Amino acid sequence: MSPFCSGHAAHPDWRMALAMAVAQVDAQLDAHRDAQGETVSPTLGWCYFTDAYAPQAETLRAALRSRWPGTDWVGCVGVGVAASGVEYFDEPALVLLLSTLPRHGYRVFSGAHPLNTPGAFAALVHADPSTPDVAGLIHELSERTDSGYLFGGLAASRSHTLTLANGVWEGGLSGVAFGADVPLLSRVTQGSQPVGPVRTVTAADRHVVLELDGQPALPQLLADLGIADLDNPRAVLPRLRATLVGLSDAGETLIGRGGQFGTDTRVRHLIGLDPGRRAFAVADMVEPGMRLAFCQRDVAAARRDLVRICSEIREEVAEALPAETVPGTPPADPARRILGALYISCSGRGGPHFGGPSAELQIVRHALGDVPLAGFFAAGEIARHHVYGYTGVLTVFVAPG
Repeated sequence: MSPFCSGHAAHPDWRMALAMAVAQVDAQLDAHRDAQGETVSPTLGWCYFTDAYAPQAETLRAALRSRWPGTDWVGCVGVGVAASGVEYFDEPALVLLLSTLPRHGYRVFSGAHPLNTPGAFAALVHADPSTPDVAGLIHELSERTDSGYLFGGLAASRSHTLTLANGVWEGGLSGVAFGADVPLLSRVTQGSQPVGPVRTVTAADRHVVLELDGQPALPQLLADLGIADLDNPRAVLPRLRATLVGLSDAGETLIGRGGQFGTDTRVRHLIGLDPGRRAFAVADMVEPGMRLAFCQRDVAAARRDLVRICSEIREEVAEALPAETVPGTPPADPARRILGALYISCSGRGGPHFGGPSAELQIVRHALGDVPLAGFFAAGEIARHHVYGYTGVLTVFVAPG
């Protein structure tokens, strides 16, 4: 089994944080050597760091290359970073994840080295949210992969927005593409609960929804929220501000199992009302035929859905385990086939939303198992060819066979 190793730390000085994280990784590599009788050299590494370290990103990358010569590095800045069961928000911190994936199974890409050769099955993407038409670029990149599946997120920073891909980059997309011989599983978890029926957009003008189900859109919105009229703005504005819009393309599933939003649903903000046209505006381009439901953020629903995707991944991994075990021995643990994991969550989620420090990642560790994990809290989450909001994207690397 190819080892994945992780390390994480927080410290005002990035060099101290890196030294502590490196010590954790070294201890895991030494344990693997003692147990397996072999010394391994990491090939691909991830580094996520909070924006306190953004000014030192180039020096940090040089230190990583000096410590592990020949290792390819990808990653980005986030307003928070994540490890197994741990979240770091609003403090200087970093997390490392190193792997020994075969070099022929992946390819690092960036604006300087674009992904334009065949063989990419899926790809991890880090993007600068200030890039013009970033959603369109993500959609176009997905078409360059055999599966059409991307996963990742938009870098998030209160200072410099940077990504890593064997270099430090501002703007554009970067990341790593994987071949079909690198087994991985990925799921999207939603964080909002529908508060009205599913409706069909029958007329729209760019961001403005004009009609739902053939009727003026604004009255439909008010009816779904139980608002009689707009005569008392002070009373209705808090309710409207708490309302989000779930969208899916025509032919895609808006509501999935248990009344929760499906994987294809993108949650967007309600950004304005147009009483003159009896319409409302959302923070996305809307076209006739799209499916729409109003929603609100819901902690209990987010917790249930996060447990669901972890359970689905464990079940799918377990299906590949031997049907029989040696008599008297416990059944194989599916988590042992999970080599490592990446988790990209919305910057509006995390422990502060789930009710306590590191609460979201503790749910992941409890439901998935204590596997080497790295991730960050993003300005938008990427799955398939979409950019999401208020979601989490969990991807695991699985041992072959």
